[in-house]
Amino acid sequence: MPAAEGALLRLRRGDDMHLHLRDGHEMADVLPFSARQFARAIVMPNLKPPVVAVRDAHDYRMRILNALPKGLSFEPLMTLYLTDNTTKDVVREAKSCGFIHGIKFYPAGATTNSESGVSELKKLYPLIEEMQKQDMPLLVHGEVTDKTVDIFDREKFFIERELIPLTRTFPGLRIVFEHITTKEAADFVLSASARVAATITPHHLLYNRNALFTGGIRPHHFCLPVLKREEHRKKLLEVATSGNPKFFAGTDSAPHPRHHKESQCGCAGIFNAFAALELYAEAFEQAGALDRLNYFVSEAGAQFYGLPLNGGTVVLRKEKNAVPQYFRFGQSEVVPLRAGEFLVWRMLDPDSEIKTTNKIV
Repeated sequence: MPAAEGALLRLRRGDDMHLHLRDGHEMADVLPFSARQFARAIVMPNLKPPVVAVRDAHDYRMRILNALPKGLSFEPLMTLYLTDNTTKDVVREAKSCGFIHGIKFYPAGATTNSESGVSELKKLYPLIEEMQKQDMPLLVHGEVTDKTVDIFDREKFFIERELIPLTRTFPGLRIVFEHITTKEAADFVLSASARVAATITPHHLLYNRNALFTGGIRPHHFCLPVLKREEHRKKLLEVATSGNPKFFAGTDSAPHPRHHKESQCGCAGIFNAFAALELYAEAFEQAGALDRLNYFVSEAGAQFYGLPLNGGTVVLRKEKNAVPQYFRFGQSEVVPLRAGEFLVWRMLDPDSEIKTTNKIV
């Protein structure tokens, strides 16, 4: 049953387990959105140049913290970019430093700034063996880049060609299958050991591939992995709202300048960080599972990564509110998901007066 207008939803401060913050002035413009919504985030390393060394991650982390507005508390959980040249010494240093929480695998050419990615995963099996030994999570962008494979089947083929052999060879390796988009991916995670988990984005819970073509080509709905059929969206919603600890929030919020999206060859990425919790709440409400949202955004991810639960709470109110057409983004602007349309939930300011008698959770 849908929540009544004005109803309140209280959540423990949570974690975005897959976030793109970019860098410089662009990062400074989008960081406050994530810091308001979440206490921590796994920050992706696909900058130009990529974050490949522990020192790179340290310096990037400091730039994030230095850009954080006063009054906001936010912990960036750093990652390294896996390349053909990553060494075992780097893995050991990353594990011992205390602020790196995973190493990210991008197949070369799979998505934004992935040119430095891995050419052939099996060549790195000796390195991955060290990751298993050090209990360093491998964060996976799960798509093949074979041009003979249909773009809507890239995830399914990746499971067959790469993930199944990987999990059989390294049963103790912690793996996060990032931003899954298909029922095949959901079923794989369900059937795998407790060492395998997955993040799910709000846009893959709310939209199917029809959203790419509603009224014409919609570049701000283009992301990688691309939106899939309705049957896949329904399966993702089923597992996200199930309370299974293998599935947790990872927004994959990926801002691009407007002119890079609205171009002859538009960039892949959806900017949802401004209202990630509101969008997740909408999806969970559609499934009649608002009571399970707190676990999905605030507990399951922390448990998988071995992190303490965050203190503090945030409150959402069932309230229709308009989404701006754009936000400032460095020297340009970024168009958010659902620009010019409406959200059905609103995150309240922490200083707002909240009557808890109406709370749902």
